[in-house]
Amino acid sequence: MALINENFLKLKAGYLFPEIARRVKAFTEAHPDQADRVIRCGIGDVTEPLPESCRKAMHEAIDELGTREHFRGYGPEQGYDFLRNAIA
Repeated sequence: MALINENFLKLKAGYLFPEIARRVKAFTEAHPDQADRVIRCGIGDVTEPLPESCRKAMHEAIDELGTREHFRGYGPEQGYDFLRNAIA
């Protein structure tokens, strides 16, 4: 059974990402000595380049999907089993 994260209930109405940005800003202003240690995980907010292993896997996947015999189109809503198993 799925459970809701109780912390979501503490958020005020509105879009989640502006609220996260507000909280991060408040924290970094209150703790400027720790601001450079905050790991930002928002959409489009990356702090490090992609590791070589990720880039290699992406290139291999692109090459694989470039052939008719391996092209899959859109995947299932929950993702492909082989990928979910690899992640788990």
